Amino acid sequence: MNVFQAFLLGIIQGLTEFLPVSSSGHLEIGHHLLGVKGHNNLLFAVVVHGATVLSTLVVFRKDILALCKGLFAFQWNDETRYILMLFLSAVPVAVLGLFFRTQIEELFTGNLVFVGSMLIATASLLAFTYFAKSKGKPIGWLDSLIIGVSQAMAVMPGISRSGSTIAVGLLLGKKKEDMARFSFLMVLIPIISANCIDLFSHSSTEPGEVGALPLAVGFVAAFISGLLACKWMIKIVKQGKLIYFAAYCLVIGLIAIFAG
Repeated sequence: MNVFQAFLLGIIQGLTEFLPVSSSGHLEIGHHLLGVKGHNNLLFAVVVHGATVLSTLVVFRKDILALCKGLFAFQWNDETRYILMLFLSAVPVAVLGLFFRTQIEELFTGNLVFVGSMLIATASLLAFTYFAKSKGKPIGWLDSLIIGVSQAMAVMPGISRSGSTIAVGLLLGKKKEDMARFSFLMVLIPIISANCIDLFSHSSTEPGEVGALPLAVGFVAAFISGLLACKWMIKIVKQGKLIYFAAYCLVIGLIAIFAG
């Protein structure tokens, strides 16, 4: 992987991690177009995912600090309840990741037709939110689990994690701003956990496979684009403009199917 490829893939990761267009699907397409074998670049994947985690921490630093203060008060409060709901939402994706990750990767990686089909599924889900009505109720325990299941489905390339979790939350009648916040905070647990597992379980990855400069460029590109995309996505959700991304996913999905 050269610097230019790392730069483009970093931008793709940063933008699509937060925008409801599927980061895994776009990375599959990006790898295909750039001639990069994604499964051979584990370290790069960990680095750019770490960059998007950092951008999330920066954007939601006040919320995270407030949650930590509430948690370390060592008493039952709204912050402790919220954190436990975040962990509950991570259970479905943890089950898939621990027991079925290899099978999923082997079945779908490199299959542009499947990626395109899942992008169309994402488009359909986003389109339904146009008709969603907020009931004004806060996110509850059952809501967290249901939203967590939608996040687990996003292990399939082409299914947008942010798109599916936010869309499902909106269809459950939750407030737009509540779902934007919950969706972006809930991803921290599985991404950090998955990256740690990858690093420890793949210690034999060939050194020098991706150079230091491409790694640094990819990290910076993913962080900056992720920072911008995260802030932009919060505004988009509040304004109820997900329908535009439904159209985008439909077009890209069709292109991927025909290209496959």
